[in-house]
This record gives sequence, structure tokens and C-alpha cells, in this order.
Amino acid sequence: MKRFLIALVVLLSVTALAMAGGAKEASGQPEKKAAEKKAEAQPVSITLWTKEGEADNALQYVKALADSFTKAHPNVTFEVVNKDVEALREDFQTASLAGSPPDLLWTVNDHAGPFTAADLIQPVDNLFDLSKYVDSAVAAVKLNGKTWGVPISNGNHLMLLYNKDLVPNPPKDTDELIALGKKLTHGDQYGLVWNQTEPFWLVPWLGGFGGKVFADDGVTPTLNTPAMVNTLKFLHDLKYKYKIIPAESDYNGADTLFKEGKAAMIINGDWSLGAYKDALGSKLGVARIPKVKATGMWPKPYTSGVFFMIPKDLGGAKLDAVKAFINFATDKENQIDMVKKLTRLPALKAALNDPIISSDPILKGSADQMVVGTPMPTVLEMRCNWDAMKPEMQAVLADKKSPEDAAKAMQKAAEACIKAQQ
Repeated sequence: MKRFLIALVVLLSVTALAMAGGAKEASGQPEKKAAEKKAEAQPVSITLWTKEGEADNALQYVKALADSFTKAHPNVTFEVVNKDVEALREDFQTASLAGSPPDLLWTVNDHAGPFTAADLIQPVDNLFDLSKYVDSAVAAVKLNGKTWGVPISNGNHLMLLYNKDLVPNPPKDTDELIALGKKLTHGDQYGLVWNQTEPFWLVPWLGGFGGKVFADDGVTPTLNTPAMVNTLKFLHDLKYKYKIIPAESDYNGADTLFKEGKAAMIINGDWSLGAYKDALGSKLGVARIPKVKATGMWPKPYTSGVFFMIPKDLGGAKLDAVKAFINFATDKENQIDMVKKLTRLPALKAALNDPIISSDPILKGSADQMVVGTPMPTVLEMRCNWDAMKPEMQAVLADKKSPEDAAKAMQKAAEACIKAQQ
């Protein structure tokens, strides 16, 4: 009887403890769920600055991507703002110094140099699994042992695009380019168009003439060289000697001429492929920029990609939302969707290996051009080179300065810019 009473007391004690614990858990569970729901429902507004424009249907793509994320996460909303590449760089620096930067950037890799030098963005090594992305794309934003961006697309390189109705077979070298261009330039039609206002379009030809913008140390400008002089002379001849390009043409002007069938060929980047497929359909062809006949070398366009970059001081709920959006935007489903809509090479390894790439002649042509490209420098000194090259290239194309004088002026301006930063 005594043993029975002891067992009964123990059983009742255990039952009481279990009931108390259960009651405590039950009472705590709604509080936990309520806290989680409150955290999830906390309104977060993200301002995203992007270099993508409407002409390539890319701005529309970015906005649709943001809208899809908001649909799945109603508490997170986006303001997507388009800015020209240079305006984005300048405005981000100004806004950051004023203490009011955007929450996320969708931009090019060469911004990593000036942004890290000014301590405006944060490394992403500990925020994301970067092993999921193509090594060359990740390497394009590595500086000082850290990674400063998450890749969205891979390439971002220039290539020769042509209208098959006018160009059945693309020219293989510059002699063929000139001969074909002269044949196809008449009335309001041009054989070739490209953006004559930015030195990004000069760089491939510089590589084809055997030149580079830096010495082997990667920071000393080498702009006053025979290769640069020959490059500038070649571009000048296309306009004034061979007359196969328009008298003036910025990006939008060249883009419009090609879309309207008034230009047989255009040198433009992989970012434009989606819009050109929409405009030309099966008439669109892609090839390497023609080999420079005088040197036997292929032009070497800069390769990099497009990246997410995160402002230095972003934290808390906004950083959580930005991280979630970046993972969403670069998952396989959305990377494949980007390939379909924009015809860009994806940065996610799983997407790059998808049959959608190997079975598409446009993407195969883009990849073929990328093979002979060269990685774009991300050092801060590159900004000095860009700023030095731009006005001098424009002066040559306006027939206001000789190639020799322009090359000398480029070198002097680049050296002065770098010295001023030291």
C-alpha cells in the first residue's frame, strides 16, 4: 500500500509538471508567432538604382522582378530608379556623402573601384554563397581580398550585331568591314553604327591594334602609344575617309538606326540582345567584332557583368530584405527568365549550364565574342583613364584634333588625375 501511494504521488507530480510545461509552451507559442508575423509584416521600402534603360527592355525587366518579389513579400516594396552609368556613379557618391544613399545598386563592376576607395559599399563575402556564381564574374568585383558585389549577368561585352537581310555573312576583318560598309551606306542607311561618345567603344579596337590602357603593373596609364594613335586614326577614317558611319551618333541614335533597319551593323553590348531580338526577330545575327587586318588580332572588348552592390551602412530589416531580393533575383528560375527576356549570359553556374544557352545561336555568338575579350580593370585609376579618353576621342571624331595630339592629351590628363588622387 505504501509503495502504491509513493508511485501515485510521483505520477501526479510528473503529470502536473508536464501540464505546466505544456501550458507554458502553449501560452508562449502565440506570442512567438505573433512576433514573427509582426516582423514579417514590418513595412520595408527599398530604393533600387539601376543602370538598366528602357531601350533594351531591361528597366522593364528590373521593375517586373521587383514586383514579383513584392507579390511574394507584400511588406517589401521597391522604388526602381534608372540612371545612366556615369550619373549613377556620381549621384551615388554625392548621395552617400550626404547621408542619403539608395538601398541597393544594380550596376557595372568598374564602379567597385571608386566606391571601395571612398568606403561607400560593403563586402558581400559573408552575406551570400558566392560559390554558386561563375568564378570569372565573381573575380570581376574582387579588390583587396574582398568581394564587393553579387553577379547578375556575365559578359557585359561589346560585339558585332547585324541585320541578316542586309548582311548575309558578317565581315571577318576590317578590310571586309570597310568594303561592306561602303556598299551598304547610301541615302539614310549606314553600313555601321556605334556609340561615338563613350570610350568603352574605343577599347576593343585598341586591343585589336595591340594596345592596353595600363602597363603591366595594372595602374600606370599607357594611352600615348602607337596603338592608341592607330586606333584613333582608324575610327576617324571610318567617318571621314570611308564614310560608313554617321556624322554624329550617341547610344540612342545608333540603337534607333539599327532597330529601324537603317543600319546594317551595330557594335553594341550583350545587354541589347533582348531588345534587338524583339525588333529584328530571326534577322538578327551576332558575330565577333572583325579582326584588325593590319595586326591580325581580334578586337578585345572589356568583359565583366552586372552586379548588385550594397551601401556600406545598410543594415537591419532593409539589409534582410535586400539579401532576400538578391537571392531571389539570382536564383535559377529568374536567371533563366533573364536569358529568355534579355538574352544575357547568366552568372549563376546552374543557369549557365542549362540547354537554353547551348541551343541558342545568339547566345552562342555572344559567348564566342566573350572568349576573346579581356577583363575590365576595377582599379580606381581606371576612372582617370575613362575621363581622360572620352573628350579626346570625341575631339578626333569631330575632326578637331589629330590622333597624335589626342593620345598625348589623354596620357597627360590621366597622369594628372591619378596624381591628384594620391
